[in-house]
Amino acid sequence: MQYVILDHQLQAEDFIRLFASVGWGELPSDRVETCLANSYATFSVQCEGKTIAMARLLGDGAMSFFLKDFAVDPEYQGHGIGRALLTHVEDYIRAQLKPEWEGYLQLVSAKGKEAFYQKLGYAVHPHEHSGPGMSKWIKP
Repeated sequence: MQYVILDHQLQAEDFIRLFASVGWGELPSDRVETCLANSYATFSVQCEGKTIAMARLLGDGAMSFFLKDFAVDPEYQGHGIGRALLTHVEDYIRAQLKPEWEGYLQLVSAKGKEAFYQKLGYAVHPHEHSGPGMSKWIKP
C-alpha cells in the first residue's frame, strides 16, 4: 500500500469522516474548521487520493505538545500507517526544537489502544474515566 503523509493539509470534511469512522461521534463543520485553524499543526495520510488517517498537534513550539484526534480509518488499520504517522509527528516536533531543547509530547489513548503507544516508547499515566494519558520526551 502506498501512501503519503501531508503537513497542514487536513480538510474539515476528512476530519469529520475519520472522527466518526473510529466511533467518536459527529461534529459540525464550523467547529472542526475552527479547531483545525487553531491547531499548532495538522497531519493527514492519503492513499490513492483518499485521506485515511489524521492527527492534530497542539503546542507552544518549545516545550509542550499535545497529540489530539489521532485516527486511522478502520479499513486501513494494521498496516503500519499509525506508526508511520506518529513517527512523522515526532519528527515534525524535533524539527521545531533548537538542538539544546527537548519537547514533551502528551496524548490521551483511546481505551484498549495503550499497547500501540507503549511499543513506541510512551509511558502510561492511568486515568479512571478515559483511556490513560501518555507522554514521551522528544529530543533532537
